[in-house]
Amino acid sequence: MTDSSAQLEMLERLCALPREGSTVEFKSNLDASADIGQYLSALANAAALQGHERAWLVWGVADGSHAVNGTTFNPFLRKEGNQSLTMWLQHMTSPRADFQFHGLTLPQGQVVMLEIHPARSAPIAFQNQRYIRIDSHKTKLSEHPDKEARLWAMLGQKDDWSGELVPGAGLNDLDPQALDAARKRFTEYLLKSESNTVRHAQIREEVAGYDVPTLLNKARITKQGRITRSALLLLGRDEAAHFLSPVDAKISWILRDAGNRTESSQHFGIPLLLATEKVCAQIRNVTIEHMPDGTLFPTAVPRYDAWVMREALHNAVAHQDYRLGGKINVVEHPERLVLGNLGQFIPPSVEWMLEQQSPPEHYRNQWLIDGMIRLRMIDQVGSGIRRMFETQRERFFPMPDYVLEGADNGRPRVEVSIPGQILDIQYTQLLMQRSDLDLRQVFWLDQVQRRHVLAPEPVRALKALKLIEGRSPNYFISAKVAAWADQKARYIHNRGLDDSYYQQLVMDYLLQYGQATRRELDDLVLAKLPDVLDSTQRQNKVRNLLQAMRRKGQIIRTGPRAAPIWMPNVSAEPFAKATKTSKA
Repeated sequence: MTDSSAQLEMLERLCALPREGSTVEFKSNLDASADIGQYLSALANAAALQGHERAWLVWGVADGSHAVNGTTFNPFLRKEGNQSLTMWLQHMTSPRADFQFHGLTLPQGQVVMLEIHPARSAPIAFQNQRYIRIDSHKTKLSEHPDKEARLWAMLGQKDDWSGELVPGAGLNDLDPQALDAARKRFTEYLLKSESNTVRHAQIREEVAGYDVPTLLNKARITKQGRITRSALLLLGRDEAAHFLSPVDAKISWILRDAGNRTESSQHFGIPLLLATEKVCAQIRNVTIEHMPDGTLFPTAVPRYDAWVMREALHNAVAHQDYRLGGKINVVEHPERLVLGNLGQFIPPSVEWMLEQQSPPEHYRNQWLIDGMIRLRMIDQVGSGIRRMFETQRERFFPMPDYVLEGADNGRPRVEVSIPGQILDIQYTQLLMQRSDLDLRQVFWLDQVQRRHVLAPEPVRALKALKLIEGRSPNYFISAKVAAWADQKARYIHNRGLDDSYYQQLVMDYLLQYGQATRRELDDLVLAKLPDVLDSTQRQNKVRNLLQAMRRKGQIIRTGPRAAPIWMPNVSAEPFAKATKTSKA
């Protein structure tokens, strides 16, 4: 189903509703940006409170009859200052709202649909004010304290599981080897934070003299010497895991072959500070050869960048929703590494993380994250994902691939796949070296290469730069990019040849053999059609070619409709001449 058909189907479902409700609002020509921002906040918060997957603000539909009457509102051309309306709304909302505008052209007029994702980490505020939908009315969230409390409780931001104290647990429940590693890492953290190298010797001496309670308090792992869940996760003895029950805090490493069969597996429990290093040591990070600079001699590089591999694993540890009871999985395939953890992805999107220079305002395990930063397990919050993408780009490897809406028995799941091989050497090498492309554009083009569906905004941006061609959802790199990447032949194949080429193939076959079944013509033409077409589109292409030739009188159809026989119309010009020539 194409994007437009899916949107039309959703519009029909919304119009069929008996009334608007808390997550659907119809408008004719609402165009004040501030009003749109308030509705965005209200609908996102209502969707989270009601447990809905989406909320919708629709222009061009009458709010009483739900009849389509069209709208003059155009969000794609709207500016606020020097910003697009979309960018302005993102900057005016906190945490950043996740939304997308869609446009539909119908006989009754233009329809605009604002698709709004529910609030995830905290209630969405617009210009520092939070709103909510009560039935079909927009109001301030603060005026409904019962709903505000329930929404905060559902989003879990006032209850940081990782920072809660563990009754009965003490310092003797922490692993001595993990404590030694924590002291070393905390020293490195302080040294990195101190630009005056004269003080480095003093810092080393001070940290070496800390007793264990002081060390852990300063590293924000314990609270006034008392054991937190973060302390047990990162530093706890294996036999102390029962304090975390029913949480099963483990990392599972699974090795699979080319047929996705499990060859080996191993499970690592607390302390996770040491477990992550053991998991990374299990991964077969073999050396491979490629030629990133186009030289005649290959360069030997590891399949996975060590920093990228550790950052992805530490992110899974940091952002796992431990209350959901699942393990962190690290699945090693021959050509990629796949890491998964339970819990919603807190930022609005991966693309948002690549664009923003600041982290989201809230995280699920803030206490755990603060401790991991001071133990040098993760970068300063918000910069890690962008650096992962930049590192892959510098290595001329494909971008990490995130799946954010997967689920395990209904539980939200985040999965990141790190490619360990170059999918297309010339394309990747030359494209990644283009200095005039920013990281988002490289990310979008990487998605095109993977045949992922692009949102309308990236499509418009890439087409404006003449970087892609094709129609939704079958986009492919343009002639301009193909020239950069020495892929002119692939471009021609993806674009397809002129219809006359395929029609001549059919005619040559029929003149040679006198007749053909549809299956025989499929065998002739299908293999020569562009790769970007799916099987249904290929079948439709052949049918349309034959019908066009029949209408022009070039070929005739005989036999039953279910099993037609196609023959050349040898009496028609210029094919009568071709027939005489072939007989001669």
